[in-house]
Amino acid sequence: MSRPWLVVIDPQRIFADPDSDWGSPMWADAVRRINELLPHYAGRTIITRWVPPEASGRLGSWDAYMKAWPFADRPPTDPYFDLVDDLADVDALVLDAPTFGKWDVLAPVVGEAAELVITGVSTDCCVISTVLPAADAGATITVVTDACAGSTPENHAAAVQVMGLYPPQVTLATSPDLIASLQGA
Repeated sequence: MSRPWLVVIDPQRIFADPDSDWGSPMWADAVRRINELLPHYAGRTIITRWVPPEASGRLGSWDAYMKAWPFADRPPTDPYFDLVDDLADVDALVLDAPTFGKWDVLAPVVGEAAELVITGVSTDCCVISTVLPAADAGATITVVTDACAGSTPENHAAAVQVMGLYPPQVTLATSPDLIASLQGA
């Protein structure tokens, strides 16, 4: 297996803004942890962005979803979908997808049997929707629990608990433990 990839799921203003309907109260702590991890994954970092599905391509439940969240029904170029300032200048491959899960856009880059270190927002939506299909496809996943931000602390804990049910494909770690293991390697 090659060196792991650091994947930062959807670190965008829409999820970081405390005034956004989708703003995570956990984001400030998570992004601090993500920044601590970045130097250990130089040249192997991917950042994803959620962009709304185009109106003409909204199949099934996506149409109802966008009607339920009209504040997010904006063009993909809207500044609300920009990366947060803390990560805007990171040397990373940026991949966009109009879906919660990002495995479909990650797999062609990392390969199906990749080793991924997952961080980002929201733990209980886009993170878990990426982790489970990736593990099912054969990827080995480490979810950095304190570098993920949920919609609420309770929802974060519930998603972490579910992902923790998938060893050995999915393991859970904190950023200090992961960094210590990287420095000892």
